[in-house]
Amino acid sequence: MVALNRIYTRTGDDGSSGLVTGERRPKSDLLFECIGTVDEVNAAIGVARTELEAEPIVDAMLGRIQNDLFDLGADLATPEESLKPGRPALRVSDREVERLEGEIDELNDVLEPLRSFVLPGGSRAAAALHVARTVARRAERLTVALAARERVNSPALRYINRLSDFLFVAARFVNDRGTGDVLWVPGQNR
Repeated sequence: MVALNRIYTRTGDDGSSGLVTGERRPKSDLLFECIGTVDEVNAAIGVARTELEAEPIVDAMLGRIQNDLFDLGADLATPEESLKPGRPALRVSDREVERLEGEIDELNDVLEPLRSFVLPGGSRAAAALHVARTVARRAERLTVALAARERVNSPALRYINRLSDFLFVAARFVNDRGTGDVLWVPGQNR
């Protein structure tokens, strides 16, 4: 259980921040870029959810994803190299990746196959999901860069990769029930 009695601690006033293991790193460390961008994805999903009143199925999926993203942040904030023996770490598992893949398939199965690239937009909800998707892609790029430097849990990498796929399909699903996708027309403005 998390208990936050005070929001500020003053421990980061020197430009460092602490990991779950107690290790301190500069706030500019790539690890904190990853964790911060995962948090940014979560916030973007929160904004998208405010537009989804007519889509309770997608909203419920996004609620689970938001919780998963906190788990992902905890996973990243607990590097294996820093763990003390006997101290378990919260890790994203294959089960979360498989659930996300199942939800992608559930939404995608009712959609027509794509014949063109999709432009971000359509409904407000779909546009917000596309914004979240692009932030998820940035989080993925940063996490891949981190994994080139230090060990990152493999299911965590797969999860952040699948997340952008989910957000893309969710945007299409929402548009399918309203305005429809906005499709790219190559060379339209020549």
